[in-house]
Amino acid sequence: MTDPIADLLTRIRNAGMRRIETIVVPHSNMKEKIVKILAEEKFVSGYHVETNKENGFKELHIDLRYSDKQFVIQKLTRISKPGIRRYVSYDKIPRVLGGIGICILSTSRGVMTGGEAKKQKVGGELLCIIY
Repeated sequence: MTDPIADLLTRIRNAGMRRIETIVVPHSNMKEKIVKILAEEKFVSGYHVETNKENGFKELHIDLRYSDKQFVIQKLTRISKPGIRRYVSYDKIPRVLGGIGICILSTSRGVMTGGEAKKQKVGGELLCIIY
């Protein structure tokens, strides 16, 4: 797998279209931080990390959120890709749908939303946009 973040976003998008309640993805620290932001922003109901008993690898269990049988996340878009990285300064961080959506950045101070990065006046790699 060349892009684990794109794989995470695709699994969430596909599960949402099929109305699946919980998905399991391979664990990484970056994925866990992204899912933590999604949980804080109420795009997913929750998550937890478990160790697989068969192979000993960690797995990330994500509980998806629905409203009136409609998936809460309308769009998940990967912006910075392994072939073309996209970096933004803090004053160029995009507003997603007038503040309804969020963008997630990987900064020198960790993974955070665009709003947090603007407050801390720090730019970074624009990972994805979610609304």
